[in-house]
Amino acid sequence: MPQTILTLSTRGQGLYEFTREAEAFVRSAGAGEGLLTVFVRHTSCSLTIQENADPDVRRDLQQFFRRLVPPSDDPSMDWITHRLEGPDDMPAHIKAALTQVSLGIPVTGGRLALGTWQGIYLFEHRDRPYRREIVLHLSA
Repeated sequence: MPQTILTLSTRGQGLYEFTREAEAFVRSAGAGEGLLTVFVRHTSCSLTIQENADPDVRRDLQQFFRRLVPPSDDPSMDWITHRLEGPDDMPAHIKAALTQVSLGIPVTGGRLALGTWQGIYLFEHRDRPYRREIVLHLSA
């Protein structure tokens, strides 16, 4: 069962697509049918499958989550206790808890069974740059 760790460098909050890297891993494994498990090894970012054609979708998602969970220095967030790592940290943990840290994607005919406009994204919830590790595991 092939497995690899993909490292993505982020530049702050946003959605970072890595569909091509996941597809390349599946191709190199030579599997015909199976399941790709994608797992991010962090607690302040998450994973999502989302539209990869119109960048407005990604911008709107980011705006939605900013409105849903503002920074901890926003007056509406004065109930937050965990503040040691800055005003974006606890909100990042909340956003990660509301989304996913693991995805399962079927592999059919040696390819990811994604829809036409679907892409795989790391959803960075922190303001500053990070190096994020994503585990790709292919099972038959």
